[in-house]
Amino acid sequence: MSEAEYVDYDQADAGAELCYGSVDEFVREYLRYAYRRRIDGRHRCWAGKWWRFEEAVTRLEALWRSWEYLRQDPAMGMTMWWRDHADYHMAMLMDPDGPFSTAIDGPENTNKRGDPLPYVAPPEGLFTDVRLKPV
Repeated sequence: MSEAEYVDYDQADAGAELCYGSVDEFVREYLRYAYRRRIDGRHRCWAGKWWRFEEAVTRLEALWRSWEYLRQDPAMGMTMWWRDHADYHMAMLMDPDGPFSTAIDGPENTNKRGDPLPYVAPPEGLFTDVRLKPV
């Protein structure tokens, strides 16, 4: 790979406006619809209360931040995000032995084929909108 093919993360446009203001907004408004998978608690696991799992929050935060950065690359950004970030982290999150391995029952942790990923709103104030922070 030539030097020109690498994304220079240090030169990111600091003034670029975020599309989503928090990891919760990213999961609620985008990821759960974009990454539709049947969640049955056996073959794939997911927790509607994903915010209760430290590893999940960290991985989902990484997905959100990388999505915000890579969406600005019109040529390869989304391909890189899906291949290098989303598919990797979502496989880890949904693995039956992954962080959601205890969230296997109930309508808040399962869905039907084609439905968005289960979602339960986090407690008020858990995730603040970083777009609203004073400069």
